[in-house]
Amino acid sequence: MGHAIRGSSQGAGLLALALVTASCSGNTAVQGEKTPQASQNPAAAAAVVTVAPLDRANGVATDTPVLVAAQGGTLKQVAVKAVKGAKGSLPGVLSADGTQWRSSGLAAPGASYEVSVTAVNPEGAVTTKTSSFSTVKGNETFTIESFMPGRDSTGLTVGVGMPVMITFDRDVTDRVSIERNLLVRTSRPVLGAWHWFDNRNVHFRPKDFWPSGTKVRVEARLAGVRGGDGLYGAANKVVNFKIGRSQITRGTIQSHNLTVKRNGKVVREMPMSAGQGGDWKYHTTSGVHLAMSRENVTVMTSPGIGPGSAGYYQLTVYDTVRISNSGEYIHSAPWSVGSQGNSNVSHGCVNVSPSNAKWFLDNTLIGDPIIITGSPRVLEPTNGWGHWQESWKEWLKWSSLKHFTTDDV
Repeated sequence: MGHAIRGSSQGAGLLALALVTASCSGNTAVQGEKTPQASQNPAAAAAVVTVAPLDRANGVATDTPVLVAAQGGTLKQVAVKAVKGAKGSLPGVLSADGTQWRSSGLAAPGASYEVSVTAVNPEGAVTTKTSSFSTVKGNETFTIESFMPGRDSTGLTVGVGMPVMITFDRDVTDRVSIERNLLVRTSRPVLGAWHWFDNRNVHFRPKDFWPSGTKVRVEARLAGVRGGDGLYGAANKVVNFKIGRSQITRGTIQSHNLTVKRNGKVVREMPMSAGQGGDWKYHTTSGVHLAMSRENVTVMTSPGIGPGSAGYYQLTVYDTVRISNSGEYIHSAPWSVGSQGNSNVSHGCVNVSPSNAKWFLDNTLIGDPIIITGSPRVLEPTNGWGHWQESWKEWLKWSSLKHFTTDDV
């Protein structure tokens, strides 16, 4: 089983503090406990309960875990309930021996919480303790503005090159805190990493293409997560999707041919005509493209040239698959069928015959890799979904927590 990135490591230190406090207390109850009459039998001494954060602590970070420990007994009940500024309770996990409890959820900013604990010693004597704390105030919230893959944008079965792309509705600066709370779970272990393109966009991709058939679950546990000074996440989001069959298309500018392989076997050969070159904008880009959209009809206009200027065109084309943000498509081009397979005559798109274009549109998933080589113009990593243009080492440069192996779905 792999491992997802987990929460803060602060908890271990706080728990150690709690345990030290307990051991220094001996058989004397901590303030706030209701302690039964001590017996001459040491085994009947009341259980001592310690809680972190300390009672009446203010300005507690929202990702600080609540830690409860019992010495000389076991915990029977622990509740951490919001009493002001938020609703609900924090969930938690009890240790196997019943002596320690740790919250597993994030607190809300600007809220007050009450901790109620019941513990018993081996003789059955009950100790109760209550304490409270308040969290740091949040002035603003952020949320996820867009998430891909998605049911409407890509469908929930995508190609083996598909990245996970999250855009926030405002700039965030605490990248470490956010990455810690972006969990990627898969049906088989996958090595991957998050990558920040700027303060609003963080994307995930595996080191290598996804294994076909992998089920993926992304849990953005951002409610209460610090995004910057006074900025906290407003809500959680969970998305499930599946990686489809492996389909990778390859072609070279010089060979004038596209080869489509599905699960390693050739399923289609398509003569093509690529960019004619000359002007830089008329070169088809070399690199690992991804299928970004499938369109039955697309109206194309000349880049950087307005109506009435030399070289201007506006053309309606059919059965198109977009492969970059600079206007490149694989599309039907009946006017260039005579050149397909032998010469490059397009303005930068990849021309194929109407029948091949229809087949390609019908058989492509969003996120399928389309690898074009042989052009002097290289696809930029930020031109569309050029994520695979960066080496793994380059990809990791923009990750706050570096690589990790996904946990099970």
